[in-house]
Amino acid sequence: MADFSIRAAAASDAAAIVSLLKELAVYEKLLDSFGLTEDLVRRDMLGAACHSDLALVKDEPVAVATWYWTYKSFAPRRGLFIEDLYVRAAFRGRGLGKGLLAHLARRACDAGGLLEWQVLDWNKPSIDFYESLGASAAPQWLSYRLEGEYLERLAS
Repeated sequence: MADFSIRAAAASDAAAIVSLLKELAVYEKLLDSFGLTEDLVRRDMLGAACHSDLALVKDEPVAVATWYWTYKSFAPRRGLFIEDLYVRAAFRGRGLGKGLLAHLARRACDAGGLLEWQVLDWNKPSIDFYESLGASAAPQWLSYRLEGEYLERLAS
């Protein structure tokens, strides 16, 4: 039996979610763009814009997955997009990351869908982990983003 549990996050978990995702931002060298607050977690990350699930060891949140539903109109089927997956360093190698992914895979299967996520191209430990599960990079697709001045320019 696993020595951890997984559950949907609640409003009372906002501080833990911010803390875990801030650690992820440090790991990904993206702390300068980190702006998440507890209020934003409560507003957006508990089922409104996205969902947050926590892995707990002895009731302590030590891993987080944030995710939301997408839809593939050509397929047609639902997709579960994992925005963030993070396990605190001291708890890695205990099956928490795989447990969170299995938890989300069950949701995707129940919806007749698929799992998708992104990984930074330099993050070899994560890439190796994902490939060990049978995941592969989506062929022919590149991620693009429009934000800031260019987003405002297009919107005007």
